[in-house]
Amino acid sequence: MIEILNPAEVDRARVTGHLVGNILHTLKTRCQVGTNLLEIDRWTKEMILGAGATSCYVDYAPSFGSGPFGHYICTAVNDAVLHGKPRDYRLTDGDLLTLDLAIIKNGKAADAAISFIVGTARAPEDVAMIETTERALATAIELAGPGVRIGDLSHAIGEVLIGAGYPVNLEFGGHGIGTTMHQDPHIANAGRPGRGYRLRPGVLIALEPWVMADTDRLIVDREDGWTLRSATGCRTAHSEHTIAITEDGADILTLPTQTSL
Repeated sequence: MIEILNPAEVDRARVTGHLVGNILHTLKTRCQVGTNLLEIDRWTKEMILGAGATSCYVDYAPSFGSGPFGHYICTAVNDAVLHGKPRDYRLTDGDLLTLDLAIIKNGKAADAAISFIVGTARAPEDVAMIETTERALATAIELAGPGVRIGDLSHAIGEVLIGAGYPVNLEFGGHGIGTTMHQDPHIANAGRPGRGYRLRPGVLIALEPWVMADTDRLIVDREDGWTLRSATGCRTAHSEHTIAITEDGADILTLPTQTSL
C-alpha cells in the first residue's frame, strides 16, 4: 500500500520527523568511548516515552528477524550495518557506529539513520564511506519530486555509491512510510531510471543509502538473529532521512531542530 497524506497529516509526520532527528542528534553528542550500546538504548527509550511517542522497533517481528526486536534503536558497530540489536558492548576509540531510529507520534511514523566515528577517526576510508552515503542521500533528495519515478531515485543513489567503488546490495533499501514504518514502494540503492511508481505530493518515503566497504553480501548474527553484518567483516555505513513529496520538490522531515533533548 502507498499512502497519500493530506497537508495536515504531513504536518503531523513532520513533528515525528523532527523528534527522530533531535533524538539522533542528542545521541551522537552523548556517544563517547566507553558508552555501552544498552545505555544508548535506555536513553532512546527515555526520550521516546518522554515525548509521548511510540517505538516502531520494540514489538517489531518481521520474517527476517528472530522474534520481536525488543529494543528502541538499532545500534550497528563496524561490520554491522542494518538491524543492529543493542548488546552489552562498550564503544572503543575509532568504532564506526550507525544509529537507526523509527518512531510513531500522533499516528505518523518517521525513520532516519546516521553513521559516525566514535572518538578519533583514524581511517580516512571510514570517513569517505560515511560521506559517500550522505552524498548519495542528498543527491536522491534533491532529485525527488512529483513525477519522479522510484527507479530514478534508485539510479541516482547507485550512481554515487557504485561510482565511488562500493558494491551495492539490493535486498534492503528505502521504503514508503506513513501510518506504519515499512510500506510500499521499495527503493533499492541502485536501479534503472524511468521505472516504477511515479511520486505524488503527499507521499512519504525513507531513503537510505548503505554500503559495505568490499562486499554486497550480508550475514545474520548467529547470536541475536537480527544484526546484519558484512560477510567479509569489512566496515559499513548507512545514512537515512524521511522525506515528504511536495508540489515543487521534497521536504526533509527528519532534520534536528534543536541541539539536544
